Amino acid sequence: MSDNNIVDLEERRPNEDWKKYTRLGVTLVIIIAVVATILSNLFIVEQGEYKVVRQFGEVVRIESEPGLSYKIPFIQSVTTLPKYQMVYDITPAEINTRDKKRMLVDTYAVWSVDDPRLMISNARSIQNAESIMGNFIFSVIRAELGQLDYDEIINDEASNRGSFNERVRDRVNELLARDNYGIQLTDIRMKRTDLPEENEQAIFRRMISERQSTAQDYLSQGDAEANRIRANTDREVQEIVAKATADANEIIGEGEAEAARIYNESFGRDTEFYNLYRTLQSYEKTIQDETVIVLPADSPYARILMGYTN
Repeated sequence: MSDNNIVDLEERRPNEDWKKYTRLGVTLVIIIAVVATILSNLFIVEQGEYKVVRQFGEVVRIESEPGLSYKIPFIQSVTTLPKYQMVYDITPAEINTRDKKRMLVDTYAVWSVDDPRLMISNARSIQNAESIMGNFIFSVIRAELGQLDYDEIINDEASNRGSFNERVRDRVNELLARDNYGIQLTDIRMKRTDLPEENEQAIFRRMISERQSTAQDYLSQGDAEANRIRANTDREVQEIVAKATADANEIIGEGEAEAARIYNESFGRDTEFYNLYRTLQSYEKTIQDETVIVLPADSPYARILMGYTN
């Protein structure tokens, strides 16, 4: 038999190195898959959030402390809920006051998730929780403001609201706790109170009319008071003038009596001197620069004027 016809079985046997590489590759793939699976099922709990772990839709645990945590692959899922304070801007709504006035109230609320498990169980989501809380807030505000008149609400000086925000907050928290919603209202504030557009102008006209009526009342009261003061003043002036006139007449009378007494005493002491004095006084009053006097020539007055003393 020729050597060319001899078959070497060792040469024909397949090379088994590929099996080793295949096993190595499969092992690496498995390791990578395991690591990826582990990493994909680790999650970080951050400050200010809750991590809710669900299994087939049911909440199995809630992680609230910051750090690294895990979930079971494929059968568990993780969702996030905020742990910090949130602001909910409530849609403006109309309310009726005690005096039957309509007004728009615009409010906002500061709230937080207090018990994530109860919140998920009863409110389902953040949006539903805000909607439920908004309904409670509107109901309580409507009841509270319905006990006040319109002027008391818009006028800070005449307001009887007192701790209105605190009362609303406490009442809403009572309702939320009663129904186990797992959320808590921290604060509630009214941003503004407006009139509905359809009656805003009518209210403004009524307010202007009331203010004008009040101003007219003040003016009338002022005029009446001014007239009263003038009347009292005129009466007091007349009394003072009358008293002063009476006092003056009394003084004048006393002076004239005293003068007459003095004249009488003087006349009694020296009749001739008194006659001369009275004559000189008459001269002073009757004889001026262009005085014309017609007297008989034998008149004593004329004789004195002409220088006859006898």
